Amino acid sequence: MTSELQPISRNHYFDPHKESWTTKLLPGEYCVCPQGEMVVTTLGSCIAACIRDRKLGIGGMNHFMLPQSDHGEWAGVALSARYGNYAMEHLINEILKKGGSRQNLEASIFGGGSVSGETQLQVGKNNAQFAEEYLNMESIRLIEKDVGQDYARKVYYQPKSGETFVKKLPVLPNETVKDREKDYAKSLDDTAISGNVELF
Repeated sequence: MTSELQPISRNHYFDPHKESWTTKLLPGEYCVCPQGEMVVTTLGSCIAACIRDRKLGIGGMNHFMLPQSDHGEWAGVALSARYGNYAMEHLINEILKKGGSRQNLEASIFGGGSVSGETQLQVGKNNAQFAEEYLNMESIRLIEKDVGQDYARKVYYQPKSGETFVKKLPVLPNETVKDREKDYAKSLDDTAISGNVELF
C-alpha cells in the first residue's frame, strides 16, 4: 500500500504524566500501538474509535471527520482514512495483520461533539451514528461510548488493558480543536488519493 492509504501517525513521544510512550493522532490518522503504549487524540465533531483484541491486547485508534465518502466509493480518488468507512477498515485490518482475531474485537467510541453551532451538532451526530451502526454491522462489541454534547474531548487509550481516559475541554477558551477540524475539512476537497485497499 502507498503511504497515502496508510496515514499512520508519526507523532510519537514519551508522556511524563501517563508515564508511557504515546502516539498522538490528528484528523485522518490512525495507529495500532506497540504493546504497552498509548494513543491520544483531541476531538470536536470528529469521532475516534478505539478497537482492540481483548484477549491479546492488540489495538489502536482512528480519528475521522466524515462518515463515508461522498461518492460512496470503496476505492479510487475518494479513498482515505479521513472517512469513517475507510478509517474503520484500515484500523481493523491492521489489528488482524498483527495477530488479532475478529471474534475477539471490542470497541469504544468518543467525540461527535458540537463545538461550533448547529452545523457541527449535525456533523457530530452523524459521525457518532455511523460509528455505532458500523460496529453493529461488523458484530464488534461496543463496550463504551462518550459522544455528543457541546464540548471537545481529549482521549487517551491503552489497548493492552483497554483503559480509556477522557478529559472534557472547554470550547470557548480553546479554539484549537475547532480550527484544526475546520482547516482539515477545507483540505479534503483538494486532496486526490488513489491506490488499492485490502477489504474483507
